Amino acid sequence: MAQKFLYIVEHSIQFPSSEYGGIWNVIAEDNEECFDLISSSDEYDGYEKYFPQLRENIMKSYQFALLEDEESRVVESFVT
Repeated sequence: MAQKFLYIVEHSIQFPSSEYGGIWNVIAEDNEECFDLISSSDEYDGYEKYFPQLRENIMKSYQFALLEDEESRVVESFVT
């Protein structure tokens, strides 16, 4: 059983490039799995050019170790 973490990722693309942004709560084993889960979600569709900023924001995110084994997933997201 691999250690899982709760990631709280704030991701926004500054105006005038976009007005897109939001908060992602994700359960994942590591930064790469967190990235894969967010980037493959429907809410992120069409924003592929912002993947470098997403990777940076995941590295800066709050990460909390979970005590119990949980399924990797996007728990909740709020995006505009």
